[in-house]
Amino acid sequence: MTEQSRDELIAEIVNLEAILNLPKGTEHFVSDLHGEFEAFDHILRNGSGSIKEKVRMIFAKELSDDEIASLCFLIYYPEEKLIRLKQKQLLTFDFSKRTIQQLLDLVRFCSCKYTRSKVRKALPKNYAYILEELIYPYDQNADKQDYYEQIIDKIISLREAEVFITSLCYLIQRLVIDHLHVIGDIYDRGPEPDKIMDKLIAYHSVDIQFGNHDIIWLGAFCGSKACLANVLRICARYGNLDLLEESYGINLTGLRKFSRKYYKDNLQFQPKKNPYRHLTEEEKIDSMLIQQAITIIQQKLEGQIILRRPDFAMTDRLLLDKIDGNSLILDSTAYSLVNSCFQTVDPHSPFSLSEEEDALISELMSQFQHSERLAKHMSFLMKKGSLYHVYNQNLLIHGCIPLNTDGSFQKVSFKGQSYSGKKLLDYFDHAITAAFTNRFRQVEELTDIIWYLWCGEGSSLFGKKAMKTFERYFCSESELHVEEKNAYYYLREQKETCMKLLEEFDINPVIGCIINGHTPIKLKKGETPIKAEGKMLVIDGGFSKSYQKVTGIGGYTLIYNSYGMHLAAHKPFTEKNSAIANNDDIVSSRQIIDRRNNRIKVLDTSIGARLKLEAYQLQQYLSKMADTTLIQKQE
Repeated sequence: MTEQSRDELIAEIVNLEAILNLPKGTEHFVSDLHGEFEAFDHILRNGSGSIKEKVRMIFAKELSDDEIASLCFLIYYPEEKLIRLKQKQLLTFDFSKRTIQQLLDLVRFCSCKYTRSKVRKALPKNYAYILEELIYPYDQNADKQDYYEQIIDKIISLREAEVFITSLCYLIQRLVIDHLHVIGDIYDRGPEPDKIMDKLIAYHSVDIQFGNHDIIWLGAFCGSKACLANVLRICARYGNLDLLEESYGINLTGLRKFSRKYYKDNLQFQPKKNPYRHLTEEEKIDSMLIQQAITIIQQKLEGQIILRRPDFAMTDRLLLDKIDGNSLILDSTAYSLVNSCFQTVDPHSPFSLSEEEDALISELMSQFQHSERLAKHMSFLMKKGSLYHVYNQNLLIHGCIPLNTDGSFQKVSFKGQSYSGKKLLDYFDHAITAAFTNRFRQVEELTDIIWYLWCGEGSSLFGKKAMKTFERYFCSESELHVEEKNAYYYLREQKETCMKLLEEFDINPVIGCIINGHTPIKLKKGETPIKAEGKMLVIDGGFSKSYQKVTGIGGYTLIYNSYGMHLAAHKPFTEKNSAIANNDDIVSSRQIIDRRNNRIKVLDTSIGARLKLEAYQLQQYLSKMADTTLIQKQE
């Protein structure tokens, strides 16, 4: 090896060892976004309140509260705010210069715990050289002061102030969040999961844990017709059919015609009130009829899976064959059926699709699998997603690890092989990957497992004994609607249970904790997101407007920086333009969960473990190289 390569090796070892002693980057955790793009986008733009916190730290003595709010919203929404300033003729030379200097102060403050190399990679290419000069003015009080002043003055005189300010604002947003964790449920209920996916694809550092509502979209894309039926039904139920048609290019004309041919107005199938836009009467009728048509198709397709997969142990969910006239016969008890729409069900073969139904669902499946935008989103979901993730001694999981009532791991058997705990989740993860790889072959053995993840008793995503879709639509008895939760959901209140779960995933239970989504925390009823003495953090606080009446807030964000963990509770996000006009932020409060006396360094993190190994391997190589050189000299 040459002297130059030896020098490069030494420089890299020094660099790695130095990085290990920097403070850890800030992690942000969000969960259960459910298509609420504007609220999610705002959380990323304001760093869950971190940007305002830093602005106050730097400018508390210089700026009033209103001025701090104005500067913050300029950072969050630079293009929109600059347009408003221009309209009011406030975008003057002095304003631009003062604002650029303030933003540079913030960039320096936000970037101080990163290497210059990492900051350089984050800089916008068109201003990278200029920004690097302005961010690191070590001698700004000496000979170079006029040099720095001239750079800023010239940017403004060349009418580049707006572009430069915008670049600085997005750089601040980028530096405040080092890594983002999405703990599941990007899809369903809200109107814009596609925009959330676009945002995540463009994001600098992110991982995703699959949610139950993500898995049916992924299952549908992999070829599960039962999952596709669920996707279609939920979109109709929440008045979001335009997501399929306009965002993903799925033509629903055939489904509309079929539903109008065989079904009729049924008031109990009206879509839920859409808080985002007013549905026309025609759209309401479409949603009503499509729900009926696709619900029956769903019940038939799910029945077929249950019959061909006895190992799923779900025969109690076969209900179409238990219809007798206007009654549902369960355990010799007759329950009156309401909202009946079983006209396409053949009593002699209740789980068989008609020729029209089969052709319809096959055509929709073809469209779903060949949508370019959906393929891009599902491919990214697979690339960044998994059922669970161990990161910095924390276990990130959307749903649950199935448990028995005595706290032991629930065993689930597939084709004679039993799985539980971590092995069960690894089995599911492997099946998802295999189904995605073979998606155009539509291998039922694989796609059936994805459907099971949506509604099976042993699913880590569902976490209940049975999904009562049929009963909720067709039975008025409330006792039939109850979905019994897995024991995990009350045992997770106990510290001992959480310690056991952490050990199952090879996490130090003294240091680590479990970060969960899936079940909305009902703050109004006194529930708390912090459980088991801080070993369990449940951060589904109600991003979805459907949940906010119950939760009382507009979502949680967990922030984990070098000083420890704290939880941000957000008030409901109203509307983007209104928020910008009124500088109306949505962070309501913060709660410290874990405050460290000594700052956490990179060497204490998952990334640090990789860097330490890399540094060790380089040092071993360097030693071998030195030994080889010594032998050669002796010879």
